[in-house]
Amino acid sequence: MKLTPIEAGYFKLDGGAMFGVVPKSMWQKKHPADENNMCPWSMRCLLIETGERKILVDTGMGDKQGEKFKSHFHPHGDHSLLGSLQKHGVTPAKITDVFLTHLHFDHDGGAVVKNDLGVLHPTFPNAKYYTSKSHYDWALTPNPRERASFLTENFVPLADHGCLVYLDDFQGEEWLPDIQLYSTFGHTHGMMYLDINLDGQHVVYCADVMPSHHHVGLPYVMAYDILPLVSIEEKRAMLERAVERGDILFLEHDRHHECCTVKRNDKGRIVLDKTMSLKEALKLD
Repeated sequence: MKLTPIEAGYFKLDGGAMFGVVPKSMWQKKHPADENNMCPWSMRCLLIETGERKILVDTGMGDKQGEKFKSHFHPHGDHSLLGSLQKHGVTPAKITDVFLTHLHFDHDGGAVVKNDLGVLHPTFPNAKYYTSKSHYDWALTPNPRERASFLTENFVPLADHGCLVYLDDFQGEEWLPDIQLYSTFGHTHGMMYLDINLDGQHVVYCADVMPSHHHVGLPYVMAYDILPLVSIEEKRAMLERAVERGDILFLEHDRHHECCTVKRNDKGRIVLDKTMSLKEALKLD
């Protein structure tokens, strides 16, 4: 099995929204904001190559949205989803599976593209796309709190084209050989993250359970989360496993670091250990 980070660009979100109840005087030292209180974040996807399958995990926000949308979230940088895949010799036609952790626009926007006639169609023509059935139903009739994050043009065309596969909720069960899934309900209802076993070394694609290494501390929970106390317990469970097994935590939104590890300090709390690239973490040449 081969794992490759795929950078899909950067965007900005309000710092207070990203750090929740943590005071700005604390998070500002970790991740400085601009004059509008906006902080830059990555949209880091993952390519899993195993057997004959090329599995893409999440797709960033894509580029089909209009200028008004872009003015709110400031997409920037030289990276793009398709450009990053191309750098690794992967064309859209070669992707066999697209796993969507959840259907917020910064995770599924690149799943669908608009052609010259304005018709929406799947970006990866030969791929099956996967999401939780409970989460799809949740996204289709969004609550007022999340309505701006669920854009139906990003996921309904997948169902219309018959390429969307619905998964049940998982709690550590195997989805594919050496890939386990965990369903979570704190950030949004039915989000899933992946636990990938590489010959005993686990790489955990954290999604929005822990968007960056700045969010290791349990109180560091996003204001976007619908059930923050549930988020804390879901993150606690993920971090406890990470300490016990020495997991590599793959960070989707961390601007500078692909991965981190955690440890227990002398007070018994789980804290950040090291940050590194995935290549460094796996000790690849």
